[in-house]
Amino acid sequence: MSVLSAAVVLVGALGLLNLIFTLGVIKRLREQSELLQGARESPAPEVGTEIGDFTARTVDGEPVSRASIAEETLVAFFSPDCRPCQEKLPLFVSHAATLPAGRVGALAVVVGFDGEESSSFVAQLRAVARVVTEGAAGPMAAAFGVRAFPTMLAVAPDHSGRLVVASGDLEVTQTVLAVG
Repeated sequence: MSVLSAAVVLVGALGLLNLIFTLGVIKRLREQSELLQGARESPAPEVGTEIGDFTARTVDGEPVSRASIAEETLVAFFSPDCRPCQEKLPLFVSHAATLPAGRVGALAVVVGFDGEESSSFVAQLRAVARVVTEGAAGPMAAAFGVRAFPTMLAVAPDHSGRLVVASGDLEVTQTVLAVG
């Protein structure tokens, strides 16, 4: 009878230990789920968000500011050390080359370190867009509210003349620029 009692106590202890571990796993899954919910938020600013004030010079020496954007403009932020940026860059260049406004209709910001990769990005973008380079957390990224790379959006003055995001979270594909 003592063996049977010991077996029941052992099974009960194992059941209790299993319950404790299961509760720990459930707690961890809830934490991970909350983190994933936060990660699903778009890194691009929402449509209608006003663009902050900024001034910069393109790599060709042209001044660029919030006031200089008078019509809808495609704006893209790339970082040379970002793998998705490297994949999306050729698609963006192809699309920007088809814009009716030409180079004036596209503004590209290369964010990050100076080096060969950055120079390669600038060289590819320069033919189809006005290109600005800036360091991490630069004034243009801050003015546009960029939180991740690549970020592509369309901006335009609204009915009251404020420069706002007209289309956010744009996704460049093989043939078309679509809202993601």
